[in-house]
Amino acid sequence: MLSSKLLVIKIGSNVLTQENGLPDLERMEKLVAQIHELSSRGKQVVLVSSGAVAFGRQAIPLPEKLNPVFKKQIWASTGQIRLIHQYQNFFEKHGQAVAQILVTKEDFRDRKHFLNMKNCVQALLSQGILPIINENDTVTITELMFTDNDELASLTAAMINADTMVLLTNVDGIFTGNPSDPASNLIEKVASKMPEVSNYISASKSSFGRGGMLTKYAMAKKSADLGIQVIIANGKRENVLGEFADKSLRCTWFEPQKVKPGAKKWLAHGEHYYVGEVTINEGAKSSLTAEVIRSLLPIG
Repeated sequence: MLSSKLLVIKIGSNVLTQENGLPDLERMEKLVAQIHELSSRGKQVVLVSSGAVAFGRQAIPLPEKLNPVFKKQIWASTGQIRLIHQYQNFFEKHGQAVAQILVTKEDFRDRKHFLNMKNCVQALLSQGILPIINENDTVTITELMFTDNDELASLTAAMINADTMVLLTNVDGIFTGNPSDPASNLIEKVASKMPEVSNYISASKSSFGRGGMLTKYAMAKKSADLGIQVIIANGKRENVLGEFADKSLRCTWFEPQKVKPGAKKWLAHGEHYYVGEVTINEGAKSSLTAEVIRSLLPIG
């Protein structure tokens, strides 16, 4: 595990939610204390947090027959206020200011908009303010939604040139079988030249989140390919982020490859945005795939 200075920490729905579907405030407060401890060690942290729907569900009872999309929009929009307010209360106990940033997938599509977001996050960090990022569920529709907050965390890590991404879920990482099976073993390291390990992963979704371990693996692998070290760990461990800082954490660690330039990090996440195609010659191909950024002439 490498040292880190700029981290994106994603806290999943299953970490912040109890078995009855209501928010787990005790877990949330402990994670806030651990994030503050990381900050006190000189690390800059950007938080991507799930949990808005759980907070909305707790506060607003809705009829069973209501359209599921409307229910999610109502719970997300009402719960987001409660989620960020709870974070604000917990972080204020440590003297830490926070900011809220709500985004959609479209915000990452336009290069100018992308850079404006990046500048905003960097300005907040420069002033010691911790950004809390979440999807703007109230305006997104299915085709414009992030796969889940793992994808949002991966995009954010690429955007701000983070060196580390931590995905907190309710298991210790990727196992060679079902994590509840005693015969399954934790895969502690995914090296850049290792054989594919995704065939070990169950395709089932998590209880309260939108994604599962397959999307975590896909986003972790993509981020590692861009030069970002990734940790998938159990957010319900008592001192998960302290153990991460001490490099003693039981987790799955993805070995980062050589760091890619910022523009390539942006393009790497653009497969959902493509609206056309351009045919290029071999010379243009070698320039585009080179490690250094080069300009292309129209003739190529």
